[in-house]
Amino acid sequence: MDIGNFVLNLHSLVRWLVILISLVTMLWFALTWVRRVHNETTDRVLMNTFTGLIDLQVLLGLILLIGDGIGSGTWPAYRIEHGVTMFIAAVVAHSSRMWRKKESRVRARNNFLTIVAVLVIVAFGISLLPYNAWTR
Repeated sequence: MDIGNFVLNLHSLVRWLVILISLVTMLWFALTWVRRVHNETTDRVLMNTFTGLIDLQVLLGLILLIGDGIGSGTWPAYRIEHGVTMFIAAVVAHSSRMWRKKESRVRARNNFLTIVAVLVIVAFGISLLPYNAWTR
């Protein structure tokens, strides 16, 4: 297996990890927000894991974008658009740092909404691809 296929397979695997941690983290923040369950360490670990996986996904995508572009000599617009959109999603994911010192319910609400926003941006970014990325 060449390095391009390895990175593509890793990129495909990480997307499922992003979905899994998104669901777990959203559930945790929903409970914190509604039921006032509170554990600052869990909040921090879950949000850092979510953001870290988004960052890893962007890094792997950037490696694919550059590697494929250099290897084939082509830079299709949809790949650039997808990459820019996913970079925006990563920036939004990092916005959670702005309210890390807020009261736990406010932080939980904002983190929950941040994850929703990131997932909407990611879904839009995936829709820019000319093939069904979910089955790839």
